[in-house]
Amino acid sequence: MTDGFKARLSPEQLAVATHVDGPLLVVAGPGSGKTRVLTERIRHLLTSVPGHFRVLALTFTNKAADEMKERLADLGQERERAFIGTLHGFCLEVLTERGKLVGVEGAPNIFEQAKDRREVLEKAIDDDPFLSEELGAIDDAKERRKRVEKWLSSISYAKSHPISCAIIEDDEIRRVVDAYDAGMRASNAYDFDDLLLLTYRLLVDNPKLGDIYRRLYKFVCIDEAQDMNEAQYAVICALCGDSHRNVMMVGDPRQSIYGFNKSGPEYMERFAAEFGAKRLELTANYRSSRSVVEFAQTLDHGYMVHQQLPLLGSLTVLRGDDEEHEASLIADELERLFAEGHDDVEGGVQPSKCAVLGRTRYALLAIEKEFKARGLEFYKRLSANHENESDLAEDFFVALRILANPKDRLHLATLAKRWRVPESAVSSDFVGSVSAMAAAANAPRCVVVRDAIVAAAKNPDRVNLMPALAALKAYADTLPEEERLPIHEDVAVMTQEWDQFLRTATGPKNLAAFLSSKALGATQKSVREGVALLTVHSSKGLEFDVVFMAGMADGVFPDYRATGAKERAEETRNAFVAATRSRRLLYLTYPLTRVMPWGDVRRQRASPFLAGASS
Repeated sequence: MTDGFKARLSPEQLAVATHVDGPLLVVAGPGSGKTRVLTERIRHLLTSVPGHFRVLALTFTNKAADEMKERLADLGQERERAFIGTLHGFCLEVLTERGKLVGVEGAPNIFEQAKDRREVLEKAIDDDPFLSEELGAIDDAKERRKRVEKWLSSISYAKSHPISCAIIEDDEIRRVVDAYDAGMRASNAYDFDDLLLLTYRLLVDNPKLGDIYRRLYKFVCIDEAQDMNEAQYAVICALCGDSHRNVMMVGDPRQSIYGFNKSGPEYMERFAAEFGAKRLELTANYRSSRSVVEFAQTLDHGYMVHQQLPLLGSLTVLRGDDEEHEASLIADELERLFAEGHDDVEGGVQPSKCAVLGRTRYALLAIEKEFKARGLEFYKRLSANHENESDLAEDFFVALRILANPKDRLHLATLAKRWRVPESAVSSDFVGSVSAMAAAANAPRCVVVRDAIVAAAKNPDRVNLMPALAALKAYADTLPEEERLPIHEDVAVMTQEWDQFLRTATGPKNLAAFLSSKALGATQKSVREGVALLTVHSSKGLEFDVVFMAGMADGVFPDYRATGAKERAEETRNAFVAATRSRRLLYLTYPLTRVMPWGDVRRQRASPFLAGASS
């Protein structure tokens, strides 16, 4: 690490970046430069510590991993000595290379969509006389659906707690888990929980393999530790064994917002206690203006910032008469900022520097409609993965999954159902199967998907999606505008994802690897052109000059389902994370009335989070 760069690090940051041996816990607030210090610690280890070893750097988001890789690009070949990626991505690599020991053949095919997992469970229930009878005894269809959802939650809970649920005491839940797993394996498929659980089992049941990884990765760095769950912590502990202690965890308990994934900041404290970690704190905020920091402090009175930017920025509350008026106010203000700029935003206000955040996607519906009506450029990220807006692209994506995994009975049945045809017998010649199904469907959309699949499969050794995507786009160009535009959007996203995969993938560049990479969100660009419409959870790790927190009404944000103290505390942390995405200007907006899903118009009260915001 050069003296010049040391001069650009604060004393606190430098202490983290130059730490070498022993466990370290870093508590780092928003905007404190933790990605920088993580990156510079990796640089320091690779360039200043002698020996043949690798560094394992586990990030929470692919965006953070990409940013770190880019900052270390100047190291050339030395950079290859560091694995920088998400924990799920690391587990995927481990299982692809060593998974035979736990029954995984090749790269795991991931069922990342909730509806797929539900269908697997429903089929498993039908095939199990006991579970089928249990469910059939419930007369009300709504209650039956609730029981299935409860079973799905129980499956995820058991898998994400591999230590405390090593033995499932409840006979019914154990049977549900076994039936679900059998259904997944019948389609040669795994879910996100499996990636962690199977890697944990692999390392625990094969101590010599654990020794290999410990010798290989002399140093382990973990980002966003406040969002770890038991399974993630268990994988880290299994990887480290009883002796490996060169582990650093970085996190901020104030930004723990994934409780629904059974995560929480308690694993940071467990790490500190069980590893005997040294504790350091990064208490500056180099990102946000004073107005943003002061509002964040009204959400968390314990949030202390000892160094911050000398910029005032602004905090503004906008009240709409209803959701349409709220959307109009947001669009008006954006257009004004684009035209006039702001003294505290360097280089003018550009659409890509702005974001509108909603607690849920429903808070953004009227805003999306208003942006479309005005021709304002925007993009959406409402979940970890892009959701296709056109039937054509969704059909093609389902067909791709079967092409990559011929044992995938679930998606074969899905495609047959979408095309309203009988399932064709699937084999290694899926192209023949999809051709037969398309012929039976006798619909232009199905024929186009068949042609696209034929184009994609032309060279089995080196699949190329570009001719297939060109076929989808050519068909779209024959359609009316309202049908054409969603297809163009979906094709543009898939083209970008395929390009990102080809540029960044380090292993095999085949279709199965692409779909696994896509499932993990590694093929998405974190930022695109236009104003970002994001849920709070999908905004994690991002920052913008201008942020609108929309739908700030009681019952929307905080969510009406947050009734207990633990849930209310997490909603407050959600608001804290959303607010601190802003570098300069923060707007809090809400409608005075809202149309409920059943059609009634209901008065709205301002969110209690606005209590610390002046009008």
